[in-house]
Amino acid sequence: MKATPPPAKRRRGPRLAVLALVFCSLLVPIAFLFNRFPAVYVTDERPQQEIDLPSLMERSGGVITVVKPEDGSGANAETKDTSEVINRGGIGSHHKSDTVPSKVSVKKVPPPPKIEPLKPKTKPVPVPVQRTEGISGNNMKPAKVQNADDVEKAKACQLEFGSYCLWSIEHKEVMKDTIVKRLKDQLFVARSYYPSIAKLKGKEALTRGLKQNIQEHERVLSESIVDADLPSFIKIKIEKMDQTIARAKACTVDCNNVDRKLRQILHMTEDEAHFHMKQSAYLYNLGVHTMPKSHHCLNMRLTVEYFKSAPLDSDDSAAHKFNVPDHRHYVILSKNVLAASVVINSTISNSEETENIVFHILTDAQNFYAMKHWFGRNSYRESAVHVINYEQIILENLPEFSSQQLYLPEEFRVFISNLERPNEKTRMEYLSVFSHSHFFIPEILKDLKKVIVLDDDVVVQSDLSFLWNIDMGDKVNGAVKFCGLRMGQLRNLLGKATYDPQSCAWMSGVNVIDLEKWREHNVTENYLQLLKKFQHNDDEASVRAAALPISLLAFEHLIYPLDERLTISGLGYDYAIKEELVRNSASLHYNGNMKPWLELGIPDYRKYWKRFLTRDERFMDECNVSP
Repeated sequence: MKATPPPAKRRRGPRLAVLALVFCSLLVPIAFLFNRFPAVYVTDERPQQEIDLPSLMERSGGVITVVKPEDGSGANAETKDTSEVINRGGIGSHHKSDTVPSKVSVKKVPPPPKIEPLKPKTKPVPVPVQRTEGISGNNMKPAKVQNADDVEKAKACQLEFGSYCLWSIEHKEVMKDTIVKRLKDQLFVARSYYPSIAKLKGKEALTRGLKQNIQEHERVLSESIVDADLPSFIKIKIEKMDQTIARAKACTVDCNNVDRKLRQILHMTEDEAHFHMKQSAYLYNLGVHTMPKSHHCLNMRLTVEYFKSAPLDSDDSAAHKFNVPDHRHYVILSKNVLAASVVINSTISNSEETENIVFHILTDAQNFYAMKHWFGRNSYRESAVHVINYEQIILENLPEFSSQQLYLPEEFRVFISNLERPNEKTRMEYLSVFSHSHFFIPEILKDLKKVIVLDDDVVVQSDLSFLWNIDMGDKVNGAVKFCGLRMGQLRNLLGKATYDPQSCAWMSGVNVIDLEKWREHNVTENYLQLLKKFQHNDDEASVRAAALPISLLAFEHLIYPLDERLTISGLGYDYAIKEELVRNSASLHYNGNMKPWLELGIPDYRKYWKRFLTRDERFMDECNVSP
């Protein structure tokens, strides 16, 4: 008789592996819910610092908060106490709203009429614009009245999410699907009663019915967002849930337990809403950080075509104009072909004499050939366009300078609050200043005596020829001053440097630069010394973060104040600027991260930018470029 062999031992290895895999799959969504979303959403395209400034009259004490995003991985807030706050006397801006802007309707506006330039006689320099009313709060759109809670929420939202809050408020959609809303309300009430009902004896049938109704509501809401998506039998489910909730309310339960559960659901809902807010803000800032696919296609096609086709360089025919000091030279730092094209086209379209106008475009090596081919294909009346590879010229001709990378104008998001009136909404400004690359313009354009620097997010609407007749005396930089921010309020950023605390900040965008005075005052050398002092690390973030204090210190007492009507700023973040003010301004500055070439740009202001966009360009059609 053969002995029966013992049953083979089951292998436990695969079973344990499967159990571990299932356990990990459960842990991943739980960890995601607790971790929520990485806090990389507070940075904007150009800003590298956020400053929260208290605004008050002749008082001491206050807090300046500086947030420095590091490599896009988040914002580390550092709060520093100050012993004194300088008397500001208001924000110093003529078009900002005190409240969250209301919805603005888009209207067709005719192009601005031709405006006769005014000859400057006195300081500050007058701007050739026609106005029916002065620059005041009357030029702002009507503001909504807000209570203290709304103001505080708006302030907290802007501090955390920046201009995304303004964009989300402007594009907020009111929920009109009443049936979906009723389903959610029923679900909240049923969930609050379910734990208490489940503990009661003799209520097993009610417990099962309540649980079944909750599961059915959750299933319906997971598949339906609006009323149109709801199934035809939804009314039966609503009536069934009403009956079940009524039976649950008729039971004697501990009200504290129901209240506790309702509060728990409320907190979970608030956390979920904040999570979606973070997610939306992240996607929003990803949109303003990233070059649109169509623009990337345009750059690539232009680059490839440059090497495939015969040379179209306009530089050869107009090269003799590039170094003539008596010509009118404009300098643009840009990595965006369309943006630089709009700046040039708008300037030329509003200039009476164009034969002696020269544009110098400083760009990086990646976009150099695309720029060369674009401006070789397109002409702008009699003006000349000189495309310069900034990185190459710094590397070859100025090797002593540490950084060869091209930096665009830096923008800093400044929050200005009023401690005397805490109910007033915190005012947000985007302050634009020169970047690291601007300080090497005199070294690159050695033969020139005077230039006008234009940011690539500027649209010119009037003849700027009067700027060339300005006698700035011993000043170097003609700029629009921004006295809503004084250097004394930045003493924590400026350190132990000597400065006048009453000195105003200034804005880039349209700047008149006297290169001869620049060289006499050794501005570039002073800048390099300041950079060594303020640059904590040898990385891009450190250079860009130091742009604000260095720019203010390098040009202290060297700023010639231009009339504030020369340009209107805020078109990249402020919805509350009156259309008449925009239409009649000599130039428009789209500072902020809602640039006009992005789909996220403010529609009411984008039309002024699109008006000077080059049309009938085959590469734009092939790449579906339609800003």
